[in-house]
Amino acid sequence: MDTHFETLEAEVLKLPPAQRTKLLDRVVASLDADAARDAAWDAVAAQREAESVEFEPLEKVLARLRDENA
Repeated sequence: MDTHFETLEAEVLKLPPAQRTKLLDRVVASLDADAARDAAWDAVAAQREAESVEFEPLEKVLARLRDENA
């Protein structure tokens, strides 16, 4: 392993957890190959989260399935 890498690794591991987390977030972000794609997915996720969803009671769903299979 590269001596410079080992030195850097040792220094990073000495950092407090909060600083290591911040550094990790920055390193991962630097590896992001397609920020536009990720932004588009984030927008879709936010839109879907904002949409209201109506749920059907389980008993009603089960009754309908029983009727369909009878």
